[in-house]
Amino acid sequence: MTNLFMFEKPLGMRDTFPDLYEIKDQTKKKMEQAMKLWGYRFIETPSLEYYETVGEASAILDQQLFKLLDQQGHTLVLRPDMTAPIARVAASKLLKEEAPLRLAYSNSVFRAQQREGGRPAEFEQVGIECIGDDSVSADAEVIALMVSVLKEAGLEHFKISIGHIGFVQELFTQIVGTEERADTLRRYLYEKNYVGYRQHVNELALSSIDKERLFRFLQLRGSEDVLREAYDLLEGGKGLGALEQLKDLWSILKDYEVEKYVKFDLSLVSHMSYYSGILFEVYGENVGFAIGNGGRYNKLLEKFGKNSGATGFGLRLDYVLEAMQVELSSTLQQCVLFSDERRREAISLARDLRNKGVEVVLQNWKGVGDVDEFTKGFSNVHFVVGQDRKGGETS
Repeated sequence: MTNLFMFEKPLGMRDTFPDLYEIKDQTKKKMEQAMKLWGYRFIETPSLEYYETVGEASAILDQQLFKLLDQQGHTLVLRPDMTAPIARVAASKLLKEEAPLRLAYSNSVFRAQQREGGRPAEFEQVGIECIGDDSVSADAEVIALMVSVLKEAGLEHFKISIGHIGFVQELFTQIVGTEERADTLRRYLYEKNYVGYRQHVNELALSSIDKERLFRFLQLRGSEDVLREAYDLLEGGKGLGALEQLKDLWSILKDYEVEKYVKFDLSLVSHMSYYSGILFEVYGENVGFAIGNGGRYNKLLEKFGKNSGATGFGLRLDYVLEAMQVELSSTLQQCVLFSDERRREAISLARDLRNKGVEVVLQNWKGVGDVDEFTKGFSNVHFVVGQDRKGGETS
């Protein structure tokens, strides 16, 4: 082992210390339970997948994939997201009946970083997939469940932005004429580069009316009122169907009583190329980027030979904790500090406390250098010793 790498970690990798691990674990369990209450069953997929299947289907940039070769020379990837592996399993093993599948997951995913920038290369995703249901009702269920999961985790202040990729594609194609030009506009939106978007629109050889349509498009944010404005920007086409879906979605979300957590942002797009309809991002306070996202991805199932509707969401656990601004509190553990002659008594006391659900550290005081320093981190300390360091009896 060289001194250079003795204490270093690969780029983007993180250690999780006990206090943070405990908070993450507790939060994750709350989120998982919320998903189970809605009828979602957990699934686990391998950390390694074939590049030619899951790797290419995942829609994650190729340079962000961790690649390696197996002994047969096949290229493998560490799973870059959870949606593509679950789509593989559903298409090959589970999706054999007409009944929709409700699956949940809680696993690490891996995305290589080109430079540090404080971005992790491994992080935990918690989420669900509803596969086999092409209705707007399924989209609404997924969004309403995400609200429930975040509230159960302890996050109260968040907002979900909802859009429709079909509306964006239709509007851009109507105005700029080609898919290539539409892709350029979508890239500005994905990067949230609205200044660059406006400059690009001004440089296009379009009429002043069409340029104004593209500028007005950026203002389509808010409640159901924005849908009426969106109708005025379209000249017929499939985009009208997209707006009808969003109208139905809003009505269902009101029935779920979650409308205060959602808003429309019709300029919303995603780098995930498999999204095919309604899509959304969720933002929390104190975090400048999405803590989770999701949407309809019917096209992904087609890559695995199934023509089936699918929608879901994924939440970044580290971002959720950051939005919650959790504080690393001192441990609630108790300690039984004992001497050799009272070891049996100490073991019995520790057993009784553990049977009551108390976390207990059992420690021989001879193994501790500084008793005061060692014990200050516990919520309660039971001294079970024959004589203290000053020669007096303690208990």
